[in-house]
Amino acid sequence: MADKESVVRQTSEYMDIMEKNHMEIPWHDYAKADSNVLIAEADLIEKASVIGRVGLMMLSCGTGAWRVRTSMNRLSKELGVTCTVDVGLMSIGFNCFDGTDCVSQSLSIANTGVNTSKLYRMEQFVENFPKIEKQLTGEEIHKRLDEIEQIHALYSPWKLGVAAALACGAFTFLLGGGPVEMLFAFIAAGIGNFIRTRMIKHHYTLFLNIAVSVSAACLIYAICLNLAESLLHISAAHEAGYICSMLFIIPGFPFITSGIDLAKLDLRSGLERLTYALIIILVATMGAWITAMILKLQPEDFIAVHLGAASRLIFRLCASFCGVLGFSIMFNSSIPMASTAAMIGAVANTLRLSLIDFTGMPAAAAAFTGALAAGLLASLIKKNNGYPRISLTVPSIVIMVPGLYFYRGFYNLGVMSLNEAVSWLAAAILIVVALPLGLIFARIFTDRTFRYCT
Repeated sequence: MADKESVVRQTSEYMDIMEKNHMEIPWHDYAKADSNVLIAEADLIEKASVIGRVGLMMLSCGTGAWRVRTSMNRLSKELGVTCTVDVGLMSIGFNCFDGTDCVSQSLSIANTGVNTSKLYRMEQFVENFPKIEKQLTGEEIHKRLDEIEQIHALYSPWKLGVAAALACGAFTFLLGGGPVEMLFAFIAAGIGNFIRTRMIKHHYTLFLNIAVSVSAACLIYAICLNLAESLLHISAAHEAGYICSMLFIIPGFPFITSGIDLAKLDLRSGLERLTYALIIILVATMGAWITAMILKLQPEDFIAVHLGAASRLIFRLCASFCGVLGFSIMFNSSIPMASTAAMIGAVANTLRLSLIDFTGMPAAAAAFTGALAAGLLASLIKKNNGYPRISLTVPSIVIMVPGLYFYRGFYNLGVMSLNEAVSWLAAAILIVVALPLGLIFARIFTDRTFRYCT
């Protein structure tokens, strides 16, 4: 009990010394608590508050501009108003008018992130709005949105550390590493992501968060390797796995949603999301490069692991499943949703790797095919379980994002091996472009509303 009181006191003191830069919006002030007027009959300001809050909550979950606008449009039609929306990475500007009056609002969130569980609940809210929420007052709707907004992290920092450890350990095998690299990456990534989530809870800035967690992962890997070398006489040639220990930082959601937004000509949101993803990659690679230079770690090739074709196929399926499961949990998916994404990812990623091995297909073309397969499978599954398509597709292909290529490119750039740097970065860029393209074409094939630009 004393420990809990101490934590509460520390949190209170922390909040006292930290002034919020983004003021909270008093949503209930827009609704009359004692009013019995249903939202469909309410005034324009009250309707706009519901529409804007739904859009802002969708945006805070990490989904793209197209989905945010679609949700706001659907509510607007049900409430008998016209809404025009401009969506960015962290802000929304919109106008609501009903032929007589006009309400303009500019809303923003304090920080961006991914919360697939909240996104699922928000999509259910929008889907059920005509049948349920439309029959409520504005105050009652805001109370329901309060409940959804309380859906924060489903998992504690140590569980998210285990999820990152599982994802990066599986990632290590898929990139060519063996048991030693997998074990050390598992330990280092788990500790690194634990540190990252703890820093997020304390609202540390993005740059500090990335640099500290990535550097910690590299340091833990180096410590594990040195201890194994001293005590167990394991070869220092296993140092290449340190790259895999920091791949929990891959910005899969902003990368993929930026491509989808650009395809729908939502240039503001697409370019802001792309910039955000590039910031994460630049800070992470720079921090890891400096740490590697201090620890004298080099991104050498992995020691070859000799497996038969059948064994490799089985291990790839298992590793892809575990990797996607870990990443999906890191995106705050429930276990059933994460398992569904993991099954899609196991099929799609194994298909991608098999195309490279057995047909000699270029990596970018194989990535496009894998992403297309993931998108088609997610569209098929969505019809049965209702999970948001993006909550299934992004985790299932984030394991295909070439974090290793990006790091090696920036590492070689740092040591002025320009030819090597250009080769790695060019390959990474082609794959990163191919992944959202695969998902976009899957949406075009399966979603009629996505085919048009209207």
